[in-house]
Amino acid sequence: MAHHGSAAPAGPPPSSLPAHEIPARVTAVAYLRPEGRVLRVLVRVPLEAMRDVSFPLRWPGYLDLEKTGPELLEAARLWIAEPLEITEAGRRLGEPRIVAARVSLPSDRSFESWEAALAHMGGPPLPPETELVWQQALLDVRLEYQITSDRSEFAIRPGPAFARLGQQTTTVLRFLPPGRGERAFQLSGDEQNELVRLDPRWHQAALRFVRLGFRHILDGLDHLLFVFCLVIPFRRLRPLVVIVTGFTVAHSVTLVASTLGLAPSGLWFPPLIETLIAVSILYMAFENILGADQRRRWALAFGFGLVHGFGFSFFLRDSLQFAGTHLATSLFSFNLGVELGQVFVLALAVPLLTWLFRRIPERAAVILLSALVAHTAWHWMTERLAALRRFRLRWPALDAAFLAGALRALMLLLLMAGAGWLVLRLARRLGVILDSPEPRSEARP
Repeated sequence: MAHHGSAAPAGPPPSSLPAHEIPARVTAVAYLRPEGRVLRVLVRVPLEAMRDVSFPLRWPGYLDLEKTGPELLEAARLWIAEPLEITEAGRRLGEPRIVAARVSLPSDRSFESWEAALAHMGGPPLPPETELVWQQALLDVRLEYQITSDRSEFAIRPGPAFARLGQQTTTVLRFLPPGRGERAFQLSGDEQNELVRLDPRWHQAALRFVRLGFRHILDGLDHLLFVFCLVIPFRRLRPLVVIVTGFTVAHSVTLVASTLGLAPSGLWFPPLIETLIAVSILYMAFENILGADQRRRWALAFGFGLVHGFGFSFFLRDSLQFAGTHLATSLFSFNLGVELGQVFVLALAVPLLTWLFRRIPERAAVILLSALVAHTAWHWMTERLAALRRFRLRWPALDAAFLAGALRALMLLLLMAGAGWLVLRLARRLGVILDSPEPRSEARP
């Protein structure tokens, strides 16, 4: 506990902070604001994350605030100033000047805004008689970098400085460019070791989200299995174009709608969508076993694509912080990356299936592959359904919030209907509905 009071009672002589373990969870907060030819950086981290620095203590374990000055500067230099990587126009900035380093109480809320944090750093230090346990103390640091212009492109790689502070570290960044809105980032895990562009240009955001969409398709096993089930019975170009287009248009609609706030916001919604994704895979696998009809496969791809689009939005939600002011560009680029990933998967799957069906009776191979997929999807469905049952749904109250939600749902339904009409026109144009040269997946004579 930290509080102000009289001098500590007599006890054992003062000591230094002993060696200690890496903290389990650490949150680092940083503000970056370019002004003229100076980049000002304010950082707050827990003092217990500063290892290899011996802070003077007084009995029975309080920080000796009168003697901590040199150690605070050393900790700021060793753990923050030297490893922190900030670039201007692609060039790493030199080592910053440490303007101030001070200890704060765990109850201090000054880092909730740039103005309050800056005023706090320039204010008086804690009184020497403050009884502050070192494990609860916060270290606040003010740095200044020399820059060419406050309009330059800035980027930061926080990992070298902050990721090593704890076993699990979260970095909260606030970038305040002159004349523009604040950019907020919350990074964890491997994100901290990536170069984060604080105010990206449109092409930088586009490239990042194309890569993100492509990687998400390859990493998302449930989406891969669904696409795989879509194409197992059909390997000709014309039905594949309509099927994949239906899936693409559908998930694009719900992805954009969810990003714009048209989807339900309840905690029950993500587990419901995850359960429905498993159901979609299971259904498609069973239809392949019983005999798939290409005349309605495009409609199933469209319907289930609406569900998968919500699943994409859950993944994308935390990544939109890297879009800057280019939300529309980032959404389009993410969709493009997803489609490129699907094309890549199809380019591998179709020749592989063709090769396999030349050596194994096609009907037997379709049943076997679909049964394996169905087995996996069944386990996913039961696990996700168990998680969904933890939520108790109640009838909503008929108030303004309900009406607003109903209007959003109506807008979403209209978007879905319009997208379905477009895919239907395409299906009829290509003749996938009117003629069906291979209505079912049958064994070859």
